[in-house]
Amino acid sequence: MDFTRWTQAIRNAVKGRTMRRLARAVAGSVVAAVGVWLGMALGGPVSAAVGPVDVGMSAELAWTGETVVDAHPLGTLLFDTHDAPIRLRVTLENIDSEQAQAMLEDPRLAERLPALLERELREGVSALALRAIACGLAGALIFSLIVFRGWRAALAGLLAGMVMIAGIGTAAATTFRPNAVVEPEYTGLLAGAPSLVGDAEAIVTRFESYRDQLAKLVNNVSQLYDAVSSLPVYDADPTSIRILHVSDIHLNPIAWNLIRSITQQFKIEAVVDTGDITDHGTGPEDKFVEEIGKLGVPYVFVRGNHDSKATQRAVAKQKNAVVLDDSVEEVAGLRVYGLGDPRFTPDKSVPVDSDLDSLAALGRAHASRMTQALGPVDLVAVHDPTIAKGFSGSVPMVLTGHSHARSTELLPSGTRVLVQGSTGGAGLRALEHDEPTPVTASVLYFDRETRRLRAWDDITLGGLGEQSVQIQRHVENDPGRTISPEPTVVPSPTGTVTGTATP
Repeated sequence: MDFTRWTQAIRNAVKGRTMRRLARAVAGSVVAAVGVWLGMALGGPVSAAVGPVDVGMSAELAWTGETVVDAHPLGTLLFDTHDAPIRLRVTLENIDSEQAQAMLEDPRLAERLPALLERELREGVSALALRAIACGLAGALIFSLIVFRGWRAALAGLLAGMVMIAGIGTAAATTFRPNAVVEPEYTGLLAGAPSLVGDAEAIVTRFESYRDQLAKLVNNVSQLYDAVSSLPVYDADPTSIRILHVSDIHLNPIAWNLIRSITQQFKIEAVVDTGDITDHGTGPEDKFVEEIGKLGVPYVFVRGNHDSKATQRAVAKQKNAVVLDDSVEEVAGLRVYGLGDPRFTPDKSVPVDSDLDSLAALGRAHASRMTQALGPVDLVAVHDPTIAKGFSGSVPMVLTGHSHARSTELLPSGTRVLVQGSTGGAGLRALEHDEPTPVTASVLYFDRETRRLRAWDDITLGGLGEQSVQIQRHVENDPGRTISPEPTVVPSPTGTVTGTATP
């Protein structure tokens, strides 16, 4: 019995020592991590010259890995360059106007610019990495010494910091994505967006070259800051057709402010509105559509389920308006087919068929007629995404709305469906949810020769009215893909699926 109690006491003592050691190890690791974070934060940025631009570079621990270029006061560019928990921040501090002018005018210097920028940026990042490592390790050592008041614990904290920094560095190196520079997310003033984000054609044609993209970014910044007090004119890409996609304005006048601003800044050639410009389709609402005639570019419109036939006629009377309802027109070099929504939901006295199978069948029927009777079409505009998918395999691109939530899907047939959110923030419906519905629009870039989509910018309104925006660049990976019809699906005899109420 005494032997049993003795062995149990030994086990308890060993177990207690193990738990205490584990607790000390965990506490030491946490303290070391905090020390690394403090050291990197207090170590401050390093300065570097990248071409004519003086930049400050800093590294900081973060939950998600990214690279942020701060072009204050115009906005910031965010690149999803890696997955490690560290953020690289580049701040544009100053620009040598004379060197920038020479860079823009001297073709020989322009040829050497990509390699020069890559070397200078690499040197700056290397200096930042060395400083971040030194400051992080010093922080782990000093903070561990302060907390545990012993050199042994401090050295253990230093070792934990070394392991942590090595792990972060390895993760950053193995997950580094240089091509992320072609799809920036921009936040800031709308007026600065075209110059900083760059034109889509240059991004697509140089997709494989990280050095050229870096040169493009510095070139844009140089042109932007060279103007000193006024922004430069956006150098519109002559080989692309720029289309603005809006939808579900729902009588919100802020939509016209946004549409005018984007049309001017991005040199839009035509606007495509996929419906629900009004709320109830009544006569007094017709006054709202008169802003269409003031935009100065073609305005393609298809009727939504909140737009009456009277609304459609009111739009058709406006200057530059192109109303499509089971018809096709050439607009800005694109053959565009449009189909008005078959429903008018505000009129509760009229039965409304929102059966999903019926809507899909309607889309397929019109797609078949369009292909046979109207010839090749570059772009289709409809209001409901269910109807939109019925055009799968008959056209490269379909624009739609209705759901008040932006999304895009590349169908198996090769057809891309882009569902726009609400350019009017869903109107009064924005008050029905805990979070307001964002105001959204998209700029689409089509190749002028092939008339295929090359890239698009998703624009989300926020902050300072129509001036503060977030822009996410997307690149079409295979713009020349083959569009092939999908097999016909025979409806099941067991019944149909009934859709939910319309927004």
